[in-house]
Amino acid sequence: MRAGERVTFRPPPPTPVEDLPEDIPLTVLFEDTHVIVIDKPAGMVVHPATSHQAGTLVNALLHHCGDSLVGVGGERRPGIVHRLDKDTSGVMVVAKDEPTLVALQAQFHAHSLDRRYLALVEGVVAERGTFRTHYGRDPHDRKKFSSEVASGKSAITHYAVKERFAGATLIEAKLETGRTHQIRVHFSDNDHPLIGDRTYGRPPRAPHLRAIAKQLGRQALHAHVLGIVHPVSEKKLHFQTEPPADFQEALASLRGTP
Repeated sequence: MRAGERVTFRPPPPTPVEDLPEDIPLTVLFEDTHVIVIDKPAGMVVHPATSHQAGTLVNALLHHCGDSLVGVGGERRPGIVHRLDKDTSGVMVVAKDEPTLVALQAQFHAHSLDRRYLALVEGVVAERGTFRTHYGRDPHDRKKFSSEVASGKSAITHYAVKERFAGATLIEAKLETGRTHQIRVHFSDNDHPLIGDRTYGRPPRAPHLRAIAKQLGRQALHAHVLGIVHPVSEKKLHFQTEPPADFQEALASLRGTP
């Protein structure tokens, strides 16, 4: 634009926001009048967005929980306390009323939960370790994140080796903070990208790993442990699930590789 020029914009009428219940099967690990804990499958988006208006976890929850979930925490993310990436499977907790939502969010903010993930990463990593970085939007690609942002927020991931294979390692990562894509970015920025991660990884050099990554078609990441304190009963709740079939097949292939 040049000095003195004027721009006029007339926005279109707003589109009504209404997320509809959908009869989508859910694997429910625990449920009472305050919370529901589910094992989210890979490929399911958590809440509706521009590119995913239906078929999300929220649509499934609205059908499962009925009107009690509507409006809890916002119209488009009712009951959503935390998220998992579309292609990450595993345990999630959802609040069924506003006080429970606030209480669970406080636990996440205080980092007082037990959150552990299983991931298949490329290469040989140390037996255990911790990533402590400054985390934020990648300055070169705003759709990605980076652990090398000087002005970024603190991000801490602890990990330990569970099993070693030819050219790959199964690790358990424990989150102290929960930044978007944190595990994927921390391992990628340290030259051990998750197998199958098309955003932060690259096709593995080893033919057997390339085949496994192609078969997976997603990052090899599963949220297998979630420990919380029930906001009402104050009881400690612990949930653990095994990785889904595609992850198990990848492990079987690696165990069969000499």
